[in-house]
Amino acid sequence: MKDDRRSPFPDASTDARTAEHVPDTPQTRAPAYRLAYHDEDFMCRDELRPVRLQLELLKPQLNLYEHGIKETNVMFGGARIPEPAKKDTARTKTLADLSEFYDEAREFARLMTLRSDGHSNVIVTGGGPGVMEAGNRGAVDAGGVSIGLNIVLPHEQAPNEYVTPDLCFNFHYFAIRKMHFLMRAKAICVFPGGFGTLDEMFESLTV
Repeated sequence: MKDDRRSPFPDASTDARTAEHVPDTPQTRAPAYRLAYHDEDFMCRDELRPVRLQLELLKPQLNLYEHGIKETNVMFGGARIPEPAKKDTARTKTLADLSEFYDEAREFARLMTLRSDGHSNVIVTGGGPGVMEAGNRGAVDAGGVSIGLNIVLPHEQAPNEYVTPDLCFNFHYFAIRKMHFLMRAKAICVFPGGFGTLDEMFESLTV
C-alpha cells in the first residue's frame, strides 16, 4: 500500500546522503549547516515538541497502513505476571498466584489470531513482559502477526521476543501511545495488573 508516485526532485533521503559528502570546512562543520530534519540536536529542542508529537503519531500510522492493518484487539495487563512455568521467580506470592492469567491471555490471543486475516483482529499489546508477552506469544502460536507499542521507561521495557519485528514500535509520549492503542481498536481485553493497567482501562472507558 506504499505510494509509488515518483517525483522529479531528489527525495529527503538522497539529499541527506548528498549533504554528508561536502568539503570539510568550518562552515560545513557548523551545526547551522545541518539539514533541519537530519539534525538530532535541533529535533530534540523543547520548541520542536509539537513536531515530535506529530512524528510519533505518523510513523506507526503509516507503517500500519502499509501493512494493511485496519482493526485490532487490544490487550492490557500486568507486566510482572509470570508464565506458570516460571511463577517461582515472581516478585510476590500475589503475582505467582496470578500466573494462570498468562496462559489465559496467551490462549485468548491465539484464538483471536486464528480469526484474523492479517488485517483485522490483529493483537496489539504494550510490547513488554507479562500479559503483554503472553498476548504476542499467543499470536505466534496461531502463526499470525501482532503489534507491540513499547514506551521508553527508566527501568523497563525492552520488547518481548514474540512481537512481529516490523510491527514493533517505541514511543516517548504516553499520550500518542494511548492514541495508537485505541485508534484501530475493535475490542479491548483487560487482564489483572497494577496502576498502569488501571490507567489504560479507565482512560479507554473515558475516551
